[in-house]
Amino acid sequence: MRAAIVSAYQAPPDVAERPQPSAREGQAVVELLAAALNPADLAIASGSFPAGSPPLPYVPGIEGVGRVVESGRFAPGTRVWASGRGLGVAFDGAFAERFAVPDEVLVEVPESAEDVVAAAFGQVGLAAWMSLSWLAPVRQDEVVLVVGATGSVGSVGVQAAKLLGAGRVVAVGRDEGRLQSLGALGADTTVSLESDDFRERLAAAVADAPPTLVLDLLYGPPLEAALTVVGAGARIAHLGQSAAPTATLPSGLVRGKQLRLLGYSNFAVPLDALAQGYADVVAHATAGRLRLATEAVPMDRAGDAWARQAKGRDVKLVLVP
Repeated sequence: MRAAIVSAYQAPPDVAERPQPSAREGQAVVELLAAALNPADLAIASGSFPAGSPPLPYVPGIEGVGRVVESGRFAPGTRVWASGRGLGVAFDGAFAERFAVPDEVLVEVPESAEDVVAAAFGQVGLAAWMSLSWLAPVRQDEVVLVVGATGSVGSVGVQAAKLLGAGRVVAVGRDEGRLQSLGALGADTTVSLESDDFRERLAAAVADAPPTLVLDLLYGPPLEAALTVVGAGARIAHLGQSAAPTATLPSGLVRGKQLRLLGYSNFAVPLDALAQGYADVVAHATAGRLRLATEAVPMDRAGDAWARQAKGRDVKLVLVP
């Protein structure tokens, strides 16, 4: 079968032949329909991923949508989304015509969802949705600050916050073009990280109503700035470090405002909650209530897609056989 194969750490995959997988006890085999390419796939292929990397050569891909070939839970032909329990991290991933995965992680894909949409809103959609609905649920009419709103997760986060009842959403990001487009997705105010007076602009944007919930994808200086303007008792759902791996959080701010910093990872969510979240996200996406720019890329061009992802493309790239 054809598969994208990483043969050297810090190098893009090449498409080549790979033996078809067989299902061991507790595993399923899935025939690929679509698989989203994620920043985590490149991080794992660096060879220095905190959770480890599969031994070389290996097939990347931490998530995929496909039809069941073998499973102890679902009938052959059932369309499923798969991610977690080591897929693409501890063993071969989903960027292959067929892949093996622990049976327990399979989630049935809603019948109305297109393959590319079902794949694109997996890790990305869940990261935003579960942070705001499960980890730190949005309260009716509260002000939500999205730090890192111009990336895929942040863009979905802006929309999810409004869907979940936020009264006002303030979006912070670097990409001026995408910032401008966020108004149509639910952002009431946008603040550019690229402006020289970013802190002053941010303070002015929330002066009348301090945020009580922050969705933080950046960490580092942007989060440090956000904490100076949030309200008392604010919750910070933290799920990314695109700006920096460390941040200085003054004790006085944390204590004085009674702040709560909550870390989030899709891989740490109970499987039943993740399955329900996935169903909710895909239903909203199929109905047009959650939108994300996507592009289907043939598997044979996996290396090109890899290079584009490394440059921070503003569309969600999805590999298809």
